[in-house]
Amino acid sequence: MSKILTLLQEANGAFISGESMSEQLGVTRAAVWKQIKKLRESGYEIEAVTNLGYRLVKCPERLDRDKILNGLGAHPWKDRITVLETVDSTNNLAKREAVSGAPAGSVYLSDEQTGGRGRQGRGFLSPRGKGLYLSVLLRPVCSPAEVSHTTAMAAVAVNNAIARCCGVRPGIKWTNDLILGEKKMTGILSEMSVEWESGTLDYVVVGIGINCGQRPEDFPEELRDRATSIETETGRPVDRNRLAAELIRQLEVMSREILTGKREWIGQYARDCITIGRHVRVIRGEKTRTGTAKAIDENGALVVQYDDGETGVVFSGEVSIRGSDGYI
Repeated sequence: MSKILTLLQEANGAFISGESMSEQLGVTRAAVWKQIKKLRESGYEIEAVTNLGYRLVKCPERLDRDKILNGLGAHPWKDRITVLETVDSTNNLAKREAVSGAPAGSVYLSDEQTGGRGRQGRGFLSPRGKGLYLSVLLRPVCSPAEVSHTTAMAAVAVNNAIARCCGVRPGIKWTNDLILGEKKMTGILSEMSVEWESGTLDYVVVGIGINCGQRPEDFPEELRDRATSIETETGRPVDRNRLAAELIRQLEVMSREILTGKREWIGQYARDCITIGRHVRVIRGEKTRTGTAKAIDENGALVVQYDDGETGVVFSGEVSIRGSDGYI
């Protein structure tokens, strides 16, 4: 793949035929096409024109630790930031590091995840050069119940960062999905470890995946009507290094206020939440109920008035909202 990229770069924006590349490299035209496909999947924008060949239009911006640190300025977490080219999952890495004694405020970013994870065991598509994949390790001194609102606070932190860097504030679909144009563009997964004997909290890992530069064709066909990216919705490219720095800044504020600022953060979460006032479908195991989302309670749980007249509080489970094309 690097040899094909070198030929495209040496062409200085001019077209180079597949036949010419195959002859120079001693490979078949089919092999050239496969490598072009891999480059595109890695974020390189390559134009193909019949009878002309291929032209390198744009190289992906790489996550750069130095640029992120420059964007942070003086910051208490500057010495705890790790940036990788690829990893199975930033959450998995953060948990491994937590067991090894990594301090609170350790942040792990990767240009790609090969095993990105979402809630309920779902995968999170994490292609190289297209998104921001980040996990932060927190060690609040409290009981597990006292940080049940962590995911809600993290959603607000992500919204704050995107609003500041990209000029748009997504809506939040309870509990952890950020939505633009009624499509998902961010997922959040919070995981914690509790000491078995004492029941005290050991650590919390918050994982965040943001679709930054994906185009509709970058998503599998079955996801194109439900997934989007910031660039697709705004028409503007995303500076991932700047966004990473701002997100780390917001997460650090969140970590300081996770116990003392809960009321204000949950209040902002409720204002951002597009689930409120919508007809919802609540799925818990094999049971499905429908109703109207009424409010967010003080812990970030969803208050639902069901169609049968009963009112309940939803702390967990799958909640879909009715959109213009059905439930999302």
